[in-house]
Amino acid sequence: MAGPEKIRVLIVDDIQETRENIRRMLQFDPTIEIIAEARTGKEAIDLTHQKLPDVVVMDINMPDMDGLVATEAIRRRLPYIQIIILSVQNDIRYMRRAMLAGARDFLSKPPMIDELTNAIRQAGKVAFEEKRKAQVNLATMEAASSSAAGHRSLGKIIVVYSPKGGTGCTTIAVNVALGLQTETTPTVLIDASLQFGDVAVFLNEQGRNSIMDLTPRADELDPDIIEEVMINHKSSDLDVLAAPPRPEYADSISSDQFSKVLSYLQRMYSYIVVDTASYLTDIVQSSLDIASVIILVATQDIPSIKNANLFLGLSDASGINRKRVLFVINRFDKRVSITAERIGESLRQPVDAIIPFEDRVVTTSINRGTPFIIENKTSILSKSIYTVIDKINEKIAEQHEEDSVVQASSRY
Repeated sequence: MAGPEKIRVLIVDDIQETRENIRRMLQFDPTIEIIAEARTGKEAIDLTHQKLPDVVVMDINMPDMDGLVATEAIRRRLPYIQIIILSVQNDIRYMRRAMLAGARDFLSKPPMIDELTNAIRQAGKVAFEEKRKAQVNLATMEAASSSAAGHRSLGKIIVVYSPKGGTGCTTIAVNVALGLQTETTPTVLIDASLQFGDVAVFLNEQGRNSIMDLTPRADELDPDIIEEVMINHKSSDLDVLAAPPRPEYADSISSDQFSKVLSYLQRMYSYIVVDTASYLTDIVQSSLDIASVIILVATQDIPSIKNANLFLGLSDASGINRKRVLFVINRFDKRVSITAERIGESLRQPVDAIIPFEDRVVTTSINRGTPFIIENKTSILSKSIYTVIDKINEKIAEQHEEDSVVQASSRY
């Protein structure tokens, strides 16, 4: 007869001696099995996907990615996994941050053997129960998914655009996409700035596949081809379709190919976020035409406001409904006399959201390849991105309501 199921544990610490000490503390406990060790946060994320532990014992301070960021990433994708944070800082603020990140427990470092084993046993019980619930619901979820497949609504295309370069479109696109990405709302981020796009760089994912690997097959797309070309940002599970590796390759991509790719991706993702160049190419224009929401980005300087006004006039002439435009003022500085209200009145387009001026934080996040919404979800910058996301969903809901009214009235 098989014995009780063992609790599968992953140990994460950048110091080898610490990992060995924890392993020695746990090796004689018959209820616990050490399945792997990781030295970094990124390695921990990869190993959780490969080994599927029940419990992760995680150091809070590591060089590449701290334990809290890794905890969030693991729990977002595999929510049944329970995480115990270890820290030399026995401080209530650290404990609170750990709990907010999704940790199950917080222990001072080095932990006592009884303290650690008891914490793992309690966490293991929770992990087993969460897995059991998931298994009970799996058949129901699969049946619902199968029956709804023919009626599934298409994903929403969110285009981030500014008629003036340097306003922060890529920063906004990357962080909005990361904020939208969840297990239930899969999201893809597309770099439509085909000559000099930096989306992959912002995510520290440069040097791999690009949109050029997809567009030649625009008429024969299937999920396997999409998966083969997409870059998966491991810590968030966000899929990325990068710009071509060289500027001259941009000319080989037609607006027709690009539109076909967008249309196909709507069948696979809840949100398709498109970062664009400021120049109105055929590809940018076609993206704007079919977008559910256009995030129009401006800053508090006169040239940016002037160009935003010109774009709105052009949109009116092109038949783009202003209800689809979500107007965002980036790098907003309260000390500047040009207020959001004045900008909105001048352009006859209300400002929907402002993103504060925090250039040092933004520049650091770009250089590290770790977007600020991953680094600190509760910062003022991250909160402003979540405001943008709320506004996106409000606009989508309004459009859905209007469409329902039109469909209802057409029956009579």
